[in-house]
Amino acid sequence: MFSASAEFYDAIYSFKDYAAEAAQIALVIERSRSGAKRVLDVACGTGEHARLLSERHGFDVDGLDLDPALLNIARAKHPAGHFFEADMSAFDLLTRYDVILCLFSSIGYLVTLDRVIDALGCFRRHLSDGGVVIVEPWFPPGRLDTDRTFRVDGTYQGRAITRISHNEVIGSLSRLYFDYEIETPDGIKRVSEIHELGLFTVGEMRTAFETAGLKPTYDPIGLSGRGLWVGT
Repeated sequence: MFSASAEFYDAIYSFKDYAAEAAQIALVIERSRSGAKRVLDVACGTGEHARLLSERHGFDVDGLDLDPALLNIARAKHPAGHFFEADMSAFDLLTRYDVILCLFSSIGYLVTLDRVIDALGCFRRHLSDGGVVIVEPWFPPGRLDTDRTFRVDGTYQGRAITRISHNEVIGSLSRLYFDYEIETPDGIKRVSEIHELGLFTVGEMRTAFETAGLKPTYDPIGLSGRGLWVGT
């Protein structure tokens, strides 16, 4: 999904306050599963949450993602963790975890509610006794802005990176169009990506948690205004 942009992913998302989010996640973990130690960050991306939760909050954090390029960055960034390349809806690890995270709306990439239920069931099977699942959802139907064009600027290895994006909604599917301009010694390089995420209501997400055998609670604000689910 981030095949064109993995190398400069962190530059594009430099506006994101990972440190504040990691601190908030640590508080949620303490309230939900006091004494938790082992954490699996599903759809971990470049591993920034994993690194901060380990270095600043003392958790043992592993990661899982489908994108090998993002995983290579995560491994270099957080060498103490174990990182697995796998589909979040169908993985099988030997380790059981006190907490399983799925942040930054990554759950939306599963597109359909059936696959969300599969993923949550997979998360549940990888929990230790009393463990918790923490999921930051994507936007529900009717919330995504399809009328604007968005621009994000960053710098990677001294080179300017720009991403121009716009959104489209087709039924319960959102489609995000990302166009990148990357400064190179030979001029501007242009690459594009299309990302598809499912749009699920709060009620649908609640049912998905319950179907997977998890008891959910929902914070409508969460880390970044997108909400936060905690399943026990």
